[in-house]
Amino acid sequence: MTWAERGAGTESTGEAGAGTTSGAGQILRWNLFIGGHLSSSVPVRLVARTDHGQVVWLETGTPMWRTELPRGAHLRDIAPEHRPAHGYPATAGRWPLGSALIHQPTGAGHAVFWLFGRRQKFAGWYVNLEHRTHHGEDIDVADHELDITVAADRSWRWKDERSFAEKTGHPAYWSAKEAGAIRAEGERVARLAESGAFPFDGSWCDFKPPSHWPTPPRGPAPAHTVLRPSGP
Repeated sequence: MTWAERGAGTESTGEAGAGTTSGAGQILRWNLFIGGHLSSSVPVRLVARTDHGQVVWLETGTPMWRTELPRGAHLRDIAPEHRPAHGYPATAGRWPLGSALIHQPTGAGHAVFWLFGRRQKFAGWYVNLEHRTHHGEDIDVADHELDITVAADRSWRWKDERSFAEKTGHPAYWSAKEAGAIRAEGERVARLAESGAFPFDGSWCDFKPPSHWPTPPRGPAPAHTVLRPSGP
């Protein structure tokens, strides 16, 4: 069922479905930063925006920009002090993972991904612990490393605990006090999964993007490869 078929404000869409859908189909940029440096910049489409947050659609194979790293390294494995001050250059690519519907709750330190596999089959949820700022059409996401995977049966487990612990205390990441708050945010979301509350209540699991939405174009190279200060 598409968002248009659901209609605005229907109860079946859970918290994310209440309010306005103005701007649906608008192309935004989802920019993922690790330790303050850009990892990837991917065009996404706005599905719904309400007082509770927004939902965006990330399509597999979407033309994107990614950080060009030396010798195939991963950004999270390069200490921030060993990176160029102005960030690594961005190179053209395509989103290599599956499609996802992403709920970004207003004021929350996490996002929830509905993961879709082949033939648009729902494959479970992914909870990304993060801090978001919005700059016009840019959604800048400072990744908090620690995440949660939630299976279709709502069983869940932590992901990347060791890497999260190793980064705790580094000035480019988070303090021990902030680490406690990040983990507490994850625990709160895990309790929602255990109880089957939104967003783990079955809402959106049958989502299909409108057929008239083409794959978003790549767009210009990112103007910022280092995270900007918080603010509008």
